Amino acid sequence: MRKTRFGAYAYVFPLLAMVLAIVLTVVPALAPDTTVAGTTNLLEIVGGTLAMVFLCGSSFSAVAHADVAAARLGQPYGTLVLTLSVTLIEVSVIASMMLHGTGNPTLVRESVFSVIMIVSTGIIGLCLLLGSLKHREQVIQQQGVAGFLSVMIGLGVMLLILPTETRDGASGQFTPFQLGFMAFIAVALYAAFLYMQTVRYTEHFVGQEGAHHEDQRPSLGRFLRSVVMLLVSLAGVISLSGHVAGSFEDFLSLFPLADPDAVTGALVATLLLMPEGISAVRAASRNQLQHSLNIALGSALASIALTIPAMAAISMMLGLPMVLGLDPEDRTMMLLTFVIAIVSFGTGRTNALNGIVHLILFCVYVMLTIVP
Repeated sequence: MRKTRFGAYAYVFPLLAMVLAIVLTVVPALAPDTTVAGTTNLLEIVGGTLAMVFLCGSSFSAVAHADVAAARLGQPYGTLVLTLSVTLIEVSVIASMMLHGTGNPTLVRESVFSVIMIVSTGIIGLCLLLGSLKHREQVIQQQGVAGFLSVMIGLGVMLLILPTETRDGASGQFTPFQLGFMAFIAVALYAAFLYMQTVRYTEHFVGQEGAHHEDQRPSLGRFLRSVVMLLVSLAGVISLSGHVAGSFEDFLSLFPLADPDAVTGALVATLLLMPEGISAVRAASRNQLQHSLNIALGSALASIALTIPAMAAISMMLGLPMVLGLDPEDRTMMLLTFVIAIVSFGTGRTNALNGIVHLILFCVYVMLTIVP
């Protein structure tokens, strides 16, 4: 019988993150002009490094506490808590980086595209390969996976390819009316998907292994503690995201990158997806592939359906430009990934070859990110 366990870090990191955020905010405000320039740069480097460490720790803590809530709520509701928690973290980090300095109009596009590619090729490839090496073949719920893919493909094409195909889309941007309309469509479609996942067709998203874990729910007290600490962890991530954003972009500016926006988006996506990716791979290795896919595909779908509308609202309120249309090579890679995903899950059974194909696509994506 598997139990959800985590160490003291899940409680310590969020609290220390809040303290660090207060220190990084208060100290510069108290003495803005009394520090030597070299010392100021050193303090910024140390502060940015600590902020990154504690942001990562708080992200892992949030996922750990969300996992406890998931075990109490059962599937697919528990996975939804985990997905929405990570999406909130993603929005806060991207918003902070967009607002840093002169802004970055392509950061949302690059981050969401990176989430799609890392999940659909890297994380799913690892899940399929490692799960199949250990269990030979694994069974999935075709209806549930088809639901994920149909909404992902629809939103991916409408939000990341269509902007370059409209009459005014030469710059890859929607007009304000088009952006608002598409943001509404994305949220509405995601809400319809959630209704199908949690109410109408719940059985399509619960694997055959789900019935064997009904008695493993944590106690009500532990559940409530985890909910409180989940909120504290999210607050810690959000409070540190602004400090990390500045340090992150300043660090990447030191390197002669051909496409720094793509590298920034990929690194942000990797940072945010690391806890979920670990959870998905562990589930696949336990022969719980459906649960693994719920985590992985759920994070990618939420990134498209919620992150873009949230950032669109911020963009329209603050008058910031937001370029969503993908470059030609990125459009090709995304569409190829969707086709391979349809083929991989089309039979309801997966094997190691499926995982290898996805991982090969991931390697090509990494290569094109560094050498476009």
